[in-house]
Amino acid sequence: MREALSPPLYLASTSVYRQQLLSKLTTAFTAVKPEVDETPLPAETASQLVHRLALAKANSIASTLQCGLVIGSDQVAVFANEIIGKPHTTENAVKQLTRFSGHTVTFLTGLALVNAETGSAQVVVEPFDVTFRHLSAAEIDAYIAKEQPLDCAGSFKSEGLGITLFSSLNGNDPNSLIGLPLIRLNALLLNEGVNVLL
Repeated sequence: MREALSPPLYLASTSVYRQQLLSKLTTAFTAVKPEVDETPLPAETASQLVHRLALAKANSIASTLQCGLVIGSDQVAVFANEIIGKPHTTENAVKQLTRFSGHTVTFLTGLALVNAETGSAQVVVEPFDVTFRHLSAAEIDAYIAKEQPLDCAGSFKSEGLGITLFSSLNGNDPNSLIGLPLIRLNALLLNEGVNVLL
C-alpha cells in the first residue's frame, strides 16, 4: 500500500480513463466532479479552450479546499481548423471517422495543476498528432460497434482497438491521447515538490 501524498492530490474529473491514467503515477488521489460550463467562447481557439477549461475545472475544486493540489484536464480534437468534440451518437461517430480517413487529426490536451493553499496554477497544452489510415465504411462500422467510442473526442479509444485505425502517431506522450499527459503532469508535480517515486 502506497503512503498518501503530501499535500493531498485531487483529480477534477470523474472520467474513468483519466483515473486509470493517474493511477499509473499514484493511487493516492481523490476524484471529484467539477462543475464547469464547457461551452466554447466566441472566437476562442482550440488551444485557448482546453487551456481555459483545464484551469476552470481545477479551480472549481481548489476553491472548495483548504490545501492540496488539484489536477484539471480537457481535450479536443482539431481537424480542418474545426474543433471536434465527442460524437455522442453512432451516426456522428461514423461521420467523424469517415472525415478522418487518410488524414491527420491534432489532439490538444489542456492540463492544469492548482495549489489550493497558495492559489498558484501551472497550465500547459499538450499536442498530439494522429494520422488515420484509409478506412473502409465496413471497418468504421465494425470498429464503432465493437468499441462504442461515443464518449471519446475523435470517436476512438487509442488504448484499445482504436490503434488499428492509425497509420502513425506523433507526439511526446501517448497518454495525452487518452486524456492525461503523464510526462507533463509529473513535471508539474515536481515543480510543486511532489515526487511520486519518493
